Amino acid sequence: MKRVDVAYVLLLDEAKEKVLVVKNIGEKGSYYTLPGGAVEEGETLQEAAVREVKEETGFDVEVSRIVAVMEAFFEVRGHHAIFFIFDGEVRGGDINISMPEEIEEVAWMEVEEAERYLSLPEGVKDLLLRTAPYRNWGRVQHTLSQGEDGE
Repeated sequence: MKRVDVAYVLLLDEAKEKVLVVKNIGEKGSYYTLPGGAVEEGETLQEAAVREVKEETGFDVEVSRIVAVMEAFFEVRGHHAIFFIFDGEVRGGDINISMPEEIEEVAWMEVEEAERYLSLPEGVKDLLLRTAPYRNWGRVQHTLSQGEDGE
């Protein structure tokens, strides 16, 4: 199976009552997800998250911490997907569906409803309290010194 990394962003409204969702057009019907998508070659998780949100929703966002990591096997596609969900904040822009062939709708959905549609862990608001740090170490330019490779 091919490994695919996917970066999503959890964006809540100011009252922390609604979450931003996108309705994707699928082969077997439409379905909701958080905004986000596949990480492209040479792109960090954060860069992918910001780019995908802009492409799918029109919003400029800032992402910080990882609030959840999930994975799934998509047998039909032959993919092993790892989903990284970042906490984020809208910094600008307006709702704009730039890919109408992929995205049917962008909407603010009540958190409790979104938890059911998105297969998110219960207590989405609580995810923001239980976060894991994310650090991008950039491109590492060193080689193993003699003896570090186990020989």
